[in-house]
Amino acid sequence: MANNKSAKKRIGINKRNRLINRYYKTSVRSLIKLFFKNLELHKTEKTIESKEAIQTTLNSIYSFLDKGTKKNVFHKNTAAKKKAKLAYYLRISS
Repeated sequence: MANNKSAKKRIGINKRNRLINRYYKTSVRSLIKLFFKNLELHKTEKTIESKEAIQTTLNSIYSFLDKGTKKNVFHKNTAAKKKAKLAYYLRISS
């Protein structure tokens, strides 16, 4: 239990930051799962709609990674590594 005002404030700030971090990390994780699901769908169908779904998902992932990096949720090298791997998977599937 916090004993002074600054410790109580830090508890609130840590709680707020934890929620922000969790939002970005879980969003990226779920979008990556959706990306791979759409990628498998595109391997079987090869339609324009599936290609567009992959691209919009990838754009959303890139956006979350960049915003999370700006807010220090992700390290810049971690975000770059994730983006490069996803681009690689997209490239080899096409």
